[in-house]
Amino acid sequence: MGKPTGFLEWARAGHHRRPIPERLRDWREVDTHVDPAESRQQGGRCMDCGVPFCTQGCPLGNPIPDFAHSVWTDRWRAAHEQLAVTNEFPEFTGRVCPAPCEAACVLAIDNAPVTIESLERAIIERAFAEGWVKPRPTAARTGKKIAIVGSGPAGLAAAAHLNRAGHTAIVFEAAPRAGGLLRYGIPDFKLEKSVIDRRLEILAAEGVEIRTGVAVGSQPTWKQLREGHDALVIATGAQRARDLDVPGRELSGVVLAMDYLTEQNQVVGSERETARLDVRGKHVIILGGGDTGSDCLGTALRQGAASATQIELMPQPPDTRIATNPWPTWPYIFRTSSSQEEGGERAFAFRTTRLEGKDGQLVALHGVKVELDGDKLVDVPGSDVRLPADTLILALGFTGPDAQPLVDQLGVALDARNAIAIDKQFATNVRGVFAAGDAHRGASLVVWAIAEGRDAARAVDAYLRG
Repeated sequence: MGKPTGFLEWARAGHHRRPIPERLRDWREVDTHVDPAESRQQGGRCMDCGVPFCTQGCPLGNPIPDFAHSVWTDRWRAAHEQLAVTNEFPEFTGRVCPAPCEAACVLAIDNAPVTIESLERAIIERAFAEGWVKPRPTAARTGKKIAIVGSGPAGLAAAAHLNRAGHTAIVFEAAPRAGGLLRYGIPDFKLEKSVIDRRLEILAAEGVEIRTGVAVGSQPTWKQLREGHDALVIATGAQRARDLDVPGRELSGVVLAMDYLTEQNQVVGSERETARLDVRGKHVIILGGGDTGSDCLGTALRQGAASATQIELMPQPPDTRIATNPWPTWPYIFRTSSSQEEGGERAFAFRTTRLEGKDGQLVALHGVKVELDGDKLVDVPGSDVRLPADTLILALGFTGPDAQPLVDQLGVALDARNAIAIDKQFATNVRGVFAAGDAHRGASLVVWAIAEGRDAARAVDAYLRG
């Protein structure tokens, strides 16, 4: 374990972030690197519990007490080797994972959990800086070719494992660059794209082939792709955005969150000169209180919005766990993201009823306040509200993958949620076709996508080897 009395001597370290006035002037990452001495101390807080609930809470099953102890004892290379066994991309999870492992940390019962996410980032950044992260090309090849459609974390994790098993893994991506939502959906102030690019270079050196600008379903069709490969892995994510069904939805100025974020990410990545949906000088309302809505808030503030308000349908969560939300379940508590601490307003318990426009342009949002009556949300009588707005960004989540071409061209079956149906081996109803990540789970976490990419790769390998 770490230091036997470490969790009693040292408090959990807070975030290390650049000053707000500084970071609002650029798109660089908000969080800064943690001093190794502090990381060692935080690793020393780990109690190495008899039952490591943190490991069980992590979809990847990361050996958290092991690498925490290695950091505490200043054996950073050992920590990297331990972490790399279960996690291909700790540079991603160490930045954009909500850390269900920390929610399950035993210290979180009545104290602040170990800074597991921060430790992961510190370990992988040290590993890259020291040159420990090197390509591991596979010596023997099986002659089998697998097509992986989608270059997000699920697709890349599947490709990495299949390549190491000796198969030829070919990743197909419709966008100009690989990375999926890591590149186009998450702003650089949370995940700079150079972090993705250095990992892609490692994968390419190991033998993974990535083909961008390929619109599977059009050219080639899904059927053609399957016929040209020994197996097919669908890792396209959950692209269908949940929309707002109220009068006035057709007004100009109402945009989907992913369209908004993608444009700005393309500007930062020099793929386009300007963002058509730039909100400089505008009054912005963001519907959706989750991470995507928070990312839109941070983007709007950097673009120079005149005002920005993030609205959540549900009432404001409590500051601490309530009796019906016990440890080690995920804590539904009030949180403040890096974007939310930068400015703007937040509102809760508000339901949109209609949008007001003038000459086809949005001018206001109308709604009512709501409250919980048991498990149901009910309108508060006489609580009608009108909120002026030039731009309304819909960050209401995602409903599943765009799977109709798969159904039409391959006959892939869908489940009740219109996501791709799979069995326990990640196989669809079509022989040799598998699915992983959000394409079958629905919108979920980066850590789940990586875990499922790994598991799907094992299933494909077993299928190919008979």
